[in-house]
Amino acid sequence: MAELAAAAGIPVRTVRFYRERRLLPPPRRDGRIAWYNDHHLARLRAIAGLLSRGHTLGGIAELTAAWESGRGVGELLGLDSAIATPWSEETPVRLAPEELADHYGDHATAENLATALEIGYLAVDGDDVVHISRRLLEASAALVQEGIPLASVLAASRTMRSGLDSLAEVFVELAHTHILAEAEADLKAGDTTAIMDVVARLRPLVKTVVEAELALAMDRRMREEIDKAVRGGAADRS
Repeated sequence: MAELAAAAGIPVRTVRFYRERRLLPPPRRDGRIAWYNDHHLARLRAIAGLLSRGHTLGGIAELTAAWESGRGVGELLGLDSAIATPWSEETPVRLAPEELADHYGDHATAENLATALEIGYLAVDGDDVVHISRRLLEASAALVQEGIPLASVLAASRTMRSGLDSLAEVFVELAHTHILAEAEADLKAGDTTAIMDVVARLRPLVKTVVEAELALAMDRRMREEIDKAVRGGAADRS
């Protein structure tokens, strides 16, 4: 259980809590040893993803029960271990409210927290909050430390979310039109092997394209800003 919790990036007590709520299937027993596998890890990641989208643990329990009585709902929600691996590979972070305040200081206001919940960065789980991504948590805290208000960081994140959703739709449409259509027959038959292979091949390619294009776009925008500043300085001197 400790190894499973470490792989999922959550405390052991959270795994126990999910087991007690029957959100996590029982492990395979070998004497006094309990063995967890990739299916359990995929389920934990699916729970974290649903929490980040605002679902309650009670609602997730109902969805899980529906999945366990028939595969349709499970496949739709990504609870099946064959297709539940997140594309992002982000690690959720569970924090007490005071720990969240340690990251953002005076910026941890009720308004900013409400915005973060609305965007989907935060979810409430009992007395704790769950941040969707350790990297985003640390990066946003660093931006605040650099002097950018958290409200501005969240506003920029909201703007980027809209643009990135459109970008993701472009790649999904490309994949669906030219690649995934060939795997639909296998998927309908319950064979996810082909689509898993496609996703595994596409993930690094899409990330490379997006990172390269973003870097090029930043180069263009930074040159424009520097040129403006240089022209403005020259005008002031004249």
